[in-house]
Amino acid sequence: VQLVESGGGLVQAGGSLRLSCAASGSIFSLSAMGWYRQAPGKQRELVATITNSGSTNYADSVKGRFTISRDNARNTAYLQMDSLQPEDTAVYYCDAHVTRSSSAPVFRYWGQGTQVTVSS
Repeated sequence: VQLVESGGGLVQAGGSLRLSCAASGSIFSLSAMGWYRQAPGKQRELVATITNSGSTNYADSVKGRFTISRDNARNTAYLQMDSLQPEDTAVYYCDAHVTRSSSAPVFRYWGQGTQVTVSS
């Protein structure tokens, strides 16, 4: 199973970016997906999660600015980031909880990360 993120880049404060995370490989079912970020010198932190039924959860720091969504048919999650601020600068990682067969346990997979840089 592979998770491939895309959509990162450099943006000015107040701008927007949309991240994508596409899961591929041997996937029987895909349950929760999420976005996390890690700034230099800091621990990785939760940004947002979404279940396969569409229930969402956000970190307080991004509520009202970021929106997580997913396309179950494409095994893809998205993170729409608006009103970006310099403190949002980090490497953004997606994760997915994957079952590879009807009898297999759930494994958690991570993407390679995509850099988001917000200039002031």
